[in-house]
Parts: sequence; C-alpha cells; structure tokens
Amino acid sequence: MTWLTGGALSVAVFMIVGLISLVVAMGTTTFWPVPLVHLELQDGDALMGELTRVEEIPDSGGALRRLMRSANFDLTDEHFEWADESDIVAETHPDWAILVERLDWGRFYGTPTRFEHPGGVVEGTPETVWAAFQAAHGEVRDRWHERRAIERGPIGDFNAEGEALRLELRTEGLDHGFRSAPYREAEQRFQAAEEARTRRYDTLRAGIDELDALNDEYTLELTTADGEQAGIQVAEIVRAFAPNQLSLLDKLGVYLSRWWEFLTDEPRFANQEGGVFPAIFGTVMMTLIMTVFVVPFGVLAALYLREYAKQGLLVSIVRVAVNNLAGVPSIVFGVFGLGFFCYFTGTWIDEMFFAAKLPSPTFRTGGILWASLTLALLTLPVVIVATEEALAAVPNSMREGSYACGASKWQTIRRIVLPRALPGIMTGLVLAIARGAGEVAPLMLVGALKLAPELPLDMHAPFVHLERSFMHLGYHIYDLGFHSQNSEAAKPMVFTTTLLLIGIVVALDIAAISIRSRLRRRYVTGRI
Repeated sequence: MTWLTGGALSVAVFMIVGLISLVVAMGTTTFWPVPLVHLELQDGDALMGELTRVEEIPDSGGALRRLMRSANFDLTDEHFEWADESDIVAETHPDWAILVERLDWGRFYGTPTRFEHPGGVVEGTPETVWAAFQAAHGEVRDRWHERRAIERGPIGDFNAEGEALRLELRTEGLDHGFRSAPYREAEQRFQAAEEARTRRYDTLRAGIDELDALNDEYTLELTTADGEQAGIQVAEIVRAFAPNQLSLLDKLGVYLSRWWEFLTDEPRFANQEGGVFPAIFGTVMMTLIMTVFVVPFGVLAALYLREYAKQGLLVSIVRVAVNNLAGVPSIVFGVFGLGFFCYFTGTWIDEMFFAAKLPSPTFRTGGILWASLTLALLTLPVVIVATEEALAAVPNSMREGSYACGASKWQTIRRIVLPRALPGIMTGLVLAIARGAGEVAPLMLVGALKLAPELPLDMHAPFVHLERSFMHLGYHIYDLGFHSQNSEAAKPMVFTTTLLLIGIVVALDIAAISIRSRLRRRYVTGRI
C-alpha cells in the first residue's frame, strides 16, 4: 500500500507538472520573433512565411511536409500553407523580408518597394524604402493614438451627455405626460442643448477628419513572395520589423513589446492578435465582486449551522444539500442566474429605476453583477464547508472558558471563535477564488462576451457600471480554441492566455494565503 499510494501521488504530481510545464513553455515562446523563410517550389511558385512545424505526410512512407504561416490573408484567404519537402527547390532567409502586424487582416509578409508620403515617393532599394518608413511611422502612429483619444475622450463624453439628455426628456414625459407643459419646456431645453452639442461634435469630427487626411497620405507598398504588390496604410501598421536582421537584443525588444501590447491593449483581428486587457480587467473585477458576496453569506450560513442551529434531522439535510450543491454542473447555475437574476430581478430593477430606458434593457440582460452573483452561488458551498470545518476545529474549552468569564454567545463567537477560525475561512476563500476565476460555462449565459472592449469602469456616473457585459479570460480561451476562423493561428494565443489566467489565479491565491498566514500568526500562535 505504501508503494501503491506513493506511486499514485507521483503520477498525479507528474501530470500536474507536465501540464503546467507545457503551458509555460508554449505560452512564454509565443511572442518570440522567428525568422522568415522564403521557399521556391518545383512548380515555379514561391512561398514566404514563418515555419510552424514539420510533420510526416500520412501514408507517404516517411515523406515530410512543412506548415508555413504565410499570412497575407487579405490577398490569399489563407493563414497557413503546406509545402512538401520534395517540392522545395531552394530555401533562403531574405534580409529584407518584412513582417508587418496590422490592425486588421493580421500579419503581412513582403519586401518594401515603395513608400508614399506628403513630401513625395521613395523608391529604390528596400533599405532606402525601409529607412523612410521607419522615420515616418512613429509620427503617423502618434496621430492615430491622438485620434483614438478623441474618440474615447471628448466624443465618449459627448455620447454620454446625449444619452443623459434623452433620458431626462423621456423621464419628463413619463412623469407629466408627453403633451404636458413641463414636457414641452424640457423638449425646448433638449433641442437647444442638441444644437450646442451638434456644433461641438462638428468641431471634434473636423479634428478627426484632419488627422485621418494627414495619415492617409502615408502608404507602404510591399511585394509578396509571388510578386504581387500590396499597399498598406501606415496608420494601420502596429509593428513592423525585419526578422532576419534582428540581433538577440532586438528580438528581446520585440518580445517585450508584444508582451506589453498583450497585457495593456484590446484584441484585434477576431481576437487572434493584440491584447487582452479588457479580459484581464473583467476577470479580476468579477472575481473580487464574487468574493465580496460569497464570503459574508458563506460565513454567516456556516456560523448558524455550527453555532446556533439545533443539531438534528433538518440541519443534517441542509448539510447534505450544501455538499450536493458542490457537485451540481456549473451550467445549471448559469441557467439559474439567467432566469432569476437577469429575467426576474433585472426586469424588476429596470421597471422600478430605469423605466426611461425601456424597452432597451439595463439590468434585464447579462452583466458583470449577475455573473459575479452566479459564481458566488456556485462557490458558496466551498466557503460554507471550509468555514464549518474551521469553526469545528476551535476547541470547546475556549468557548466554555469565555462563557465562564461572563461573555455572551455572540461575544464568544466574535472575540474567541471567529479569530481562531479565520485561517480556515481564508482557505475556503482561496478555493472559491480558484474555482470561480476559472469557470466559463455560466458566464456564457450571464454576461461574458467574445468582444467587449468597453470596460465596466469609466469616468461617467455612476463610474462603476455593473450592468455592462464584460470579457473574461476563460471565455476568451474558449473562443480562441473553438470559434477561431483559423485554429493554427489561434493556438499560440490559447496557451499564452491560459498562462496569464493561471498567473492571475495564482496571484489572487497568494494574496489570500498571505492574509491567512498573518491571521494564523496573530490569532493561533499569538505573534504579530
């Protein structure tokens, strides 16, 4: 039995370590730049791209083929192409093969042949064209960021102000009637405000159009491996470099730049490129809101069951029910959250407090609040069971000593029992965070979306918008793995996002474990 149990533990540890190692290895290498390979084939065609993998052709007797990431999707409608080893005539690594990362259509591979800018046209050697592009790219991207800042700042405020005015006018109509004198007065104020807003919007729109007009004059033209010419607006180019010319330090710079973009930017091109910051924010915010709800209710329920309820058949049935809830499929909680929180509670809230917005729903649809409450119900049994065990571990002699000194039951619980049970309660919290942060099935019904770049937090009252839908790293992984238009292109991002989700869960767990350790030192061992 010793060898059997030890062997089972070793196998379990090996499987866990192997899984984590695979995720870490694949996730940390995703953004490392690799060389561009140019292949000449027997039929006269040429292919240029990043080598993804080499595998044996099925039923070929050992013949090999290469999977090349050829990109240029807007020209070829293909992300990847196969090349048989037997068809390859020549293989080179061109110095001026350029990798372009764009806002739309993904990556593009080609050789720079022409650069247009307001001062004229630069042609000639790739080196000359590339130097002219690099000199102008930073300025163009600065204007693009300025344009985005206007859209998200002043124009965002403009839209929020317009919505507030519209709701104010509709509220007057609902309160006094749409033919009443107060409504007509409110309508006149609304029209005057709209005229002022229109003039302000025209000014903002003119600024955006001016920036667009300046950026439209910059175009980089590249020649693909098969000789086709393609022009790319410089404002659409997020990053461009020559992979075959990069030194180790340059590769490290590209690697860190991609990681920074991944952690701080929005997704682009069907979530296969760009960053996941909205998903990071949504995951952390949802987990924290879930924790705020699940801990008080879980601790209070456990306190009643352990300290106040008379032990008997009814309490035993409740405990069995709580334990069985931990085994209910998570999608069932999602269906409950959709029906109770969204359709029932959300409808009541909309009718009571957001009548002016109807029939457009506010809380009668999925949002981060309902998702957090659904996951709080999902993880509630974990907290209740862990808290009950922690309360049971407090010796009865401490309770009896407190009663002997004249303390009431609540004073004993508050000053004696709860402080010594806090480390165990924190253990339940750690388990709840670990499970809640990784759940996906319920979120698909109660608020998580494939793409929701607008955060549930902004500078417009009430600042925290709990009714908004959100992005979640777990759902993002599911979408990349099963709904992506090209699984090969999405596979690296799946591992990288998985690594990030594991890191966030570990960080939240470490924070909870640290608090638990401090509480244990303070209340169990008596040290600060």
